[in-house]
Amino acid sequence: MFDRYSIMLNPFFKNVGPHSIEKLLSKIDIKNKESLKRDKIYNVTDLPSASKKDLTFFHSKNYASLASKTKASYCVTTESLSQFLPNACKKIIVKNVLLTMAKITAEFYPKSIVDDFDETVKDISKTPFKKKVKHGRNILIGKNVKIGKNCLIGHNTIIEKNVFIGSNCSIGSNVIIRNTIVKDNVSILDGCVIGKKGFGFFPNQKRNIRYPHIGIVIINDNCEIGCGSTIDRGSLSNTVIGKNTYLDNQVHIAHNNKIGDNCIIAGQVGFAGSSFLGNNVMIGGQAGISGHLKIGNNVHIGGGSGVINDISDNTKVMGYPAKNLREFIKNNR
Repeated sequence: MFDRYSIMLNPFFKNVGPHSIEKLLSKIDIKNKESLKRDKIYNVTDLPSASKKDLTFFHSKNYASLASKTKASYCVTTESLSQFLPNACKKIIVKNVLLTMAKITAEFYPKSIVDDFDETVKDISKTPFKKKVKHGRNILIGKNVKIGKNCLIGHNTIIEKNVFIGSNCSIGSNVIIRNTIVKDNVSILDGCVIGKKGFGFFPNQKRNIRYPHIGIVIINDNCEIGCGSTIDRGSLSNTVIGKNTYLDNQVHIAHNNKIGDNCIIAGQVGFAGSSFLGNNVMIGGQAGISGHLKIGNNVHIGGGSGVINDISDNTKVMGYPAKNLREFIKNNR
């Protein structure tokens, strides 16, 4: 139903649009310089998945290639970046792109900011899954949950609303899952939290401003998620774990990351948001991956490394900042 890097957003969050561009700009206190009145915006999304009915955003030159190809009718951006956008895309020029997008996204998805507990959950014994799933004690299941054949669920686990689980999956004890699609043959070990909102906000002296998270988590076939790991759902794109990828214990995957196929990630590795990891990548324990990076295929990252720059295919790195392994060994003899 969903491909590996599905760009389908918010299948679980209700969109209360469309909004006229005039009213939308008025609600977020942006001056309507071009007197735009008639156009309606149906959704907000990222640059590559936007259609003619959508509004998108462009906040970093790193995404200039995607910006030049976007099909969005409107784009929130800065004066200096507007030159990269197609002529057909109307520019909404602001000083702080992400803060503006947070306000706009909240207009379309007002319930995507909070992550309160799910009031719809019922004990599994009161649901159709009581005879379909082998389960432990004290299991709670929310609305709009689907679970495939031959699945196991451990003690004290909560499957909140809006979760699809494939066949032959094993969900451990003390696990919480929300806003997530889990495909076939996946093991999620004890103590994991998957699908919560990411760590996205704007610092403010009076009260920090939260960024809405309308994406989901997608865990593809044959994955294993180690004990105590956390995977945050995406903000304006999805967080994706590729096929046959194994996460060790206490791994943190922040919002919008795309992890490739056949990756092995050792314990206590942490990912900041919005990075792309290729296929067949191996990462040693306690390494840190900064945000908005591209890590190529067949890359090896040594334990304890700090990755702050892109890494090309077939490269081995180690250290902080992470550098070519041969150079690291030479400098540390």
